[in-house]
Amino acid sequence: MSEWLTKTLTLNTGAKVPIVGLGVFVSKDPVEQAKATSWVLTALQAGYRHIDTAWIYGTEKPVGEAIKASGIPREELFITTKLPWNHTKRVQWSIDQSLKNAGLDYFDLYLIHWPQSVAYDVNESRPRNPDGQIKLDETGNFNDTWAEMEKVLASGKVKAIGLSNFSIKTMEELFKTAKVMPAMLQVEMHPYLAQDELLSYCHEKGIVVTAYAPTGYATVREDPTVGEIASHYGATPTQVILSWHVGRGVVVVPKSADPGRQKENCQILNLSEADVQIINGLERNQRICNKPDKFGNVSGWSMEKLGWM
Repeated sequence: MSEWLTKTLTLNTGAKVPIVGLGVFVSKDPVEQAKATSWVLTALQAGYRHIDTAWIYGTEKPVGEAIKASGIPREELFITTKLPWNHTKRVQWSIDQSLKNAGLDYFDLYLIHWPQSVAYDVNESRPRNPDGQIKLDETGNFNDTWAEMEKVLASGKVKAIGLSNFSIKTMEELFKTAKVMPAMLQVEMHPYLAQDELLSYCHEKGIVVTAYAPTGYATVREDPTVGEIASHYGATPTQVILSWHVGRGVVVVPKSADPGRQKENCQILNLSEADVQIINGLERNQRICNKPDKFGNVSGWSMEKLGWM
């Protein structure tokens, strides 16, 4: 087992979060979602103790099944899930659904998945307007949602609460009413989208940052500069990129269903300062996972409203 699977960062709650975790995002296909049980189990068997899922991924149940099959004591695991954007007005109900899905008594971390509220449709988690844009619930706001998240925290159903896809702009708005400081912010982050200002802001506030899409997919992995550095270390581009994140004090949750790559992804390198600076130089403020659509929006909100400009 890689020593990096036992390395942790400390949340503002005092809890320890493993710095390398497994992301469990899959397509909307129920068959693909069900398959996640087997590869989450191989990750647990390989030593992973941090699993990142979400209600909207449809993988809370497979994660719970894998945990049960692993026989690993619950207290040795760190399990994150997320409040979906169409449940922002039914937070208490939603956390109960997530716990039931996973067969767990509590989650270690519960995140607001997106700052925007999406219209509730019992049959569709991503309802659309006739023009194809996501159907928003304009009466929802994340300040009220956060107040409900604070109640979930007080109930003991989750050990910490945090945010996903928020920016400095939206967090500043949240902090006008928040009584509990978020423990975590999860955002898209990779060498093409380093988010230095946001990372510094979170460090100053004592908020741990998790990178999703941390490798930047093939777009970044196949960058010649990354490949050259990887060759120098006798490593893969993925290992170089994940090592760059960890060196910045960022949690990573790469997704892989392949047992070999799961083991590969937790082999963190000690990059030289010169190589770190070279990777830093790849920054181009390029969103790859969640980029603006033909309307200039991301999931119904403009880049300006998201604070992503």
